[in-house]
Amino acid sequence: MKKIIVPLDFSEQSENALKVAAQLAKEHNSEILAVHMLELNYNMISSSEGFHPEQTVFLIKLAEKRFSEFLNKDYLKDVTVTPIIKHYKVFSEINTIAKDTGAELIVMGSHGTDGLEEFFVGSNTERVVRNADIPVLVIKEKFDNFKVDRFVFASNFNVEKLSAFKKAEQFAKLLSAEMKLVYINTPGDNFMSTEDIYKRINTFLATANASHEVKIYNDYTVENGILNYSKSIAADIIAIPTHGRTGISHFFMGSIGEDVANHSPIPVVTFKI
Repeated sequence: MKKIIVPLDFSEQSENALKVAAQLAKEHNSEILAVHMLELNYNMISSSEGFHPEQTVFLIKLAEKRFSEFLNKDYLKDVTVTPIIKHYKVFSEINTIAKDTGAELIVMGSHGTDGLEEFFVGSNTERVVRNADIPVLVIKEKFDNFKVDRFVFASNFNVEKLSAFKKAEQFAKLLSAEMKLVYINTPGDNFMSTEDIYKRINTFLATANASHEVKIYNDYTVENGILNYSKSIAADIIAIPTHGRTGISHFFMGSIGEDVANHSPIPVVTFKI
């Protein structure tokens, strides 16, 4: 993992992400690409009507100064940090930066369920996730020591999830984490017999050439099942497949992906299908 992108807006949540990225960078000898997007629009920069060019320059210089001060942290002293300032909030640019630089991970902060908005409902994080071809690690809390021992990947084990599974498997290895696979069985129309579930799981693992054990966990809803299972094994992170620009993958039914991400008390990492 040579390069890690961290979008920053000077908030406490973005600093939580920066701290985690710094720990990962030290462990893997990675460079941090710290990205700040100004809220200037095209007219403010290009038009002379109603807005003076010197005011635009002043705002840019002010942002650069604040950005430099924000990055002056003790925990970044042994880390190579490259600041990148974009003039507009165009979230697809994060993915462009990743492509141009060969970055392998995006780390973002989130308010979580106690914030003003759930971060996968019209938020900056959602926009980055939808445009990102690389994994996005979402951090909600402050971590003085970010260590992942147990890594949960929940799936219905349909073949379309194979690419996300492979990416998650590689990421778990990178973190030296134990990967825990779980299938959530619920009552109602989606109920499956144990035999049918194992047939699907065995086909999936054979296709993936993987030998992981899969836990069948029963609960009233898939979301509760994922969260309760993760809690029961003291998981450190939950992995969620995404369909990219079409949003979080409805990998069970409805908007389970969004719900798990919004309500999970632990970090969530997304992998594009």
